[in-house]
Amino acid sequence: MGCDGGTIPKRHELVKGPKKIEKVDKDAELVAQWNYCTLSQEILRRPIVACELGRLYNKDAVIEFLLDKSAEKALGKAASHIKSIKNVTELRLSDNPAWEGDKGNTKGDKHDDLQRARFICPVVGLEMNGRHRFCFLRCCGCVFSERALKEIKAEVCHTCGAAFQEDDVIVLNGTKEDVEVLKTRMEERRLRAKLEKKTKKPKAAESVSKSDVVEEAPGPSKVTAEKPEETGLDFREKKTNSAPRSAAINESSSGKARKPPCGAMKRSIAESEESEAYKSLFTTHSSAKRSKEESAHWVTHTSYCF
Repeated sequence: MGCDGGTIPKRHELVKGPKKIEKVDKDAELVAQWNYCTLSQEILRRPIVACELGRLYNKDAVIEFLLDKSAEKALGKAASHIKSIKNVTELRLSDNPAWEGDKGNTKGDKHDDLQRARFICPVVGLEMNGRHRFCFLRCCGCVFSERALKEIKAEVCHTCGAAFQEDDVIVLNGTKEDVEVLKTRMEERRLRAKLEKKTKKPKAAESVSKSDVVEEAPGPSKVTAEKPEETGLDFREKKTNSAPRSAAINESSSGKARKPPCGAMKRSIAESEESEAYKSLFTTHSSAKRSKEESAHWVTHTSYCF
């Protein structure tokens, strides 16, 4: 038995051995991570955002994913931890002046310059091509190399001056260990935010209930319960004695003429200390007391009196 032409087969052609494990080309993996969107697999174009795990996305792809969460999308698992647009941060990237970009040909072919990176570190000048570790700040979105943060230690951003903490530093396209650490930080941060919301809700409800009570009862109630001691005869006598006094006070305040009480003594105007001109206005004055001879006779000139 043999093949046509007198060829003799070798052992590896007849016996199938174990399959070799296919290794991913590191250069191709770096190009895919740093130049293409993790969700849509398209070339990264501004505005570029990053999640809390350090993955890069196009902002329009994230918005489309949030609006249409269908089960048919196989790439949705890469962004399953993104629940809203607040979970991503828009990045402030520094352009690389040595990057040539897309070279368009007259035939319509394009050549992408993948030898150089599109962005660099604004502090040290390292290219963001995957060979150097890069990170960004959640508070402002500025991107730096990890070497720049280690060499120039500061609690303020190097470009915009915003204050940041250690939890705000997120590594871009880190290793599996880096992703696990970032995942635990993300879960702790979200639990803390939920607890703060729960504590704020009862406080708001208490403030609303207090305002309602104040609106219902703006002042003290006017109805007062009578004491048992005030229901006796002594209390009634006090009421009757205080009634004429209160009435007199009300009349004097209103400006009306009030009559003297029935038990009060009458004083004549002649004995008063008023002036003589004022006393002459009344009939009790001496000038008003005249005899019949001194008083004049009334004479009428009309015919109706005869």
